[in-house]
Amino acid sequence: FPFLLPLFYRALCEPIRYSIPEELAKGSVVGNLAKDLGLSVQEASARKLRVSAEKLLFSIDRESGDLLVKDRIDREQICRERRRCELQLEAVVENPLNIFHIIVVVEDINDHAPQFDKKDIHLEIFESVSAGARISLDPATDPDINMNSIKDYHINPNSYFKLMVRVNSDGGKYPELSLEKPLDREVQRSHRLILTALDGGDPPRSATVRIEIVVKDTNDNPPVFSKDEYRVSVSESLPPGSSVLQVTATDQDEGANAEISYHFRSTAQSTRHMFSLDEKTGLIKNNQSLDFEDMERYTMEVEAKDGGGLSTQCKVIIEILDENDNSPEIIITSLSDEILEDSQPGMVVALFKTRDWDFGGNGEVMCDIERDVPFKIHSSSNNYYKLVTDGTLDREQTPEYNVTITATDRGKPPLSSSTTITLRVTDVNDNAPVFQQPAYLVHVPENNPPGASIAQVSASDPDLGPNGQVSYAIVASDLEARALSSYVSVSAHSGVVFAQRAFDHEQLRAFELTLQARDQGSPALSANVSLRVLVGDRNDNAPRAPPGGRAGRGPAAPLSHRHAAPGLR
Repeated sequence: FPFLLPLFYRALCEPIRYSIPEELAKGSVVGNLAKDLGLSVQEASARKLRVSAEKLLFSIDRESGDLLVKDRIDREQICRERRRCELQLEAVVENPLNIFHIIVVVEDINDHAPQFDKKDIHLEIFESVSAGARISLDPATDPDINMNSIKDYHINPNSYFKLMVRVNSDGGKYPELSLEKPLDREVQRSHRLILTALDGGDPPRSATVRIEIVVKDTNDNPPVFSKDEYRVSVSESLPPGSSVLQVTATDQDEGANAEISYHFRSTAQSTRHMFSLDEKTGLIKNNQSLDFEDMERYTMEVEAKDGGGLSTQCKVIIEILDENDNSPEIIITSLSDEILEDSQPGMVVALFKTRDWDFGGNGEVMCDIERDVPFKIHSSSNNYYKLVTDGTLDREQTPEYNVTITATDRGKPPLSSSTTITLRVTDVNDNAPVFQQPAYLVHVPENNPPGASIAQVSASDPDLGPNGQVSYAIVASDLEARALSSYVSVSAHSGVVFAQRAFDHEQLRAFELTLQARDQGSPALSANVSLRVLVGDRNDNAPRAPPGGRAGRGPAAPLSHRHAAPGLR
């Protein structure tokens, strides 16, 4: 493990990068992950190489070690309007447990054509408008990015209007009509044009919209905004329906030509759903709850249009400020099934990561566990952590631990969350059997029946399975080795000692056995105990007459009653 530890840290710190186009067919090869991890196909299979992510868009081919596309990858759906689309994955292997970071960059393809919001654009222009005046047009939208987004606009040839393309600071392109010569309502009351939007794909895709221009009488002053660009910052906790910003434009004309109305222009539909604009006052309110984690900034263009049809635009930027409204999340990526009770301190038993959708200090997370368990947390990188052993484990004392991991962010006030994992300690044969008595003493009357139980020894072992299964045997005796089996035996299973023959006090008064209790572990552990057997005398012998006469005085007792006296145990 100390040898592999540097590799473990390097794996966590240096992601493997791949790049694929969006909408790649299912089953397509992203890259040979096993090879890029330095593993053979056999090692990748044996170590259970797999990938994990919140949404599994990829899988591993067990036979080749290739990283394959598993599900549809739509860049516009996954990454929305972000310029850079990266998918974060983790590759996990076992034996030893290890984790690697993978970044798959999803490149845009030209799978969307430009689109106008309307099929027709209706404009009204006063004949007094001077040559060189510009009229803004609604732009087309294209969810593709970079070269695949809107590249250019064209209109059909005509003698009055020329198309100009304005480029904003964010790179967006917006079409404008430039009046090339004065209009004369009496000569031509209306003009019809076709506006075409082209993207930069190969081949390019396009969209068209019809423009109808009605020529009206004089209105020679367009509205003017108090600012070209409005900026405001609001908290994501702002209640729906709150006032966010007010834009203001003025017009030097009088009457209907000075009546100004406000409208959204060149603004994404998602932004229009989020905010409302009062057509008469220019007040912008939020329609829905704001969420910094979903969108950090909204950009919109507001048009001020007077009653004579002249208009001007300003840019509005609404920045969302983060609040600590998301609790940290704890995600267990790997968990050891078994932990041997003789494991050394520092062994990795679990890998997990934290995530907090908030920003800055609100999203910085600290992890901790309770102090009365033999484990501790090591911080790695990219919010990854290892749970390792930090003390002696004893299954017989504590067979499992419920470890609660708590993640707390640095917000004010801080938010936290907890998750509990169960760690089971696996048994090793670290306990020898223990007899219930330090030594055994048993009295057996002589003339006992052969095969009778004369004693029982018992030993216990707190280990599990074979490590705690005890068997018994006689390992030593003060009887002759050849004669031992004809005198006594012991049941290996129960520890019951049996007499194999009837004992005779006049020939055998006492003997001693050494019994052993042995478990079935590998290697096995054992314990010995002494069993002393005392053979008691029974009155089973008649008196013998001395040579030449009767023994004792008086008549001899009848032979049938010579063995009637009870024996002593």
